[in-house]
Amino acid sequence: KNELLAKELENQLAKESIDVSAPGYNFKSGSIHPLSLIVEDLEDYFIGQGFNIAEGPELELDLYNFEMMNLGKGHPAREMHDSFYITENELLRTHTSPVQARYMLASNGRPIAIISPGKTYRRDADDATHSHQFMQCEGLVIGKDLSFGHLKETLLQMARHLFEPDREIRLRPSYFPFTEPSVEVDVMFTKKDGSKRWIEVLGAGIVHPEVLRMGGYDSNEVSGFAFGI
Repeated sequence: KNELLAKELENQLAKESIDVSAPGYNFKSGSIHPLSLIVEDLEDYFIGQGFNIAEGPELELDLYNFEMMNLGKGHPAREMHDSFYITENELLRTHTSPVQARYMLASNGRPIAIISPGKTYRRDADDATHSHQFMQCEGLVIGKDLSFGHLKETLLQMARHLFEPDREIRLRPSYFPFTEPSVEVDVMFTKKDGSKRWIEVLGAGIVHPEVLRMGGYDSNEVSGFAFGI
């Protein structure tokens, strides 16, 4: 019986032999996610402009997410941010601004130029331009003799890098608790029918003196500007 079983197995192996030289399956390779491509592009661009890349936790403390951004407890501007709390004092960050707060404290009053890209969470209704979870890239520059002109030129050159060399931008007065004065920035784009319109892409402004103070800076000696895409 064992001899017959062995013979049967030999015959089966002979019939089922595999040609290892035959071509295999052609598996398609993956590609980098579009959002990752944009983040990497922004990082390369700003590193070339002398900025550092700063990162921080997505689960953030109320202190860094709100209070150090001039949004004290009970501040009405918190309403559009309050969401995804883990405990009373911990929440998924609503912007990457807490990274700036941490970086300011660690810099001990020295000049800084950083961007902080990353994932954020907010109680936004999902539509064509909003999501309850989205990517953000914030920038912060602190030093002597910085003006609104430095901010405007930084935003203009960034828009032209992201879109096209002659891209137009428009600055509109706005309100943010952590900057004063504050603006919203629009870029011009052409629709499929050839018509043109403005679309908002980011907020920006001169860093509020109180934010500088909480970050360990003397607002009488230095100034700064910030933006969030």
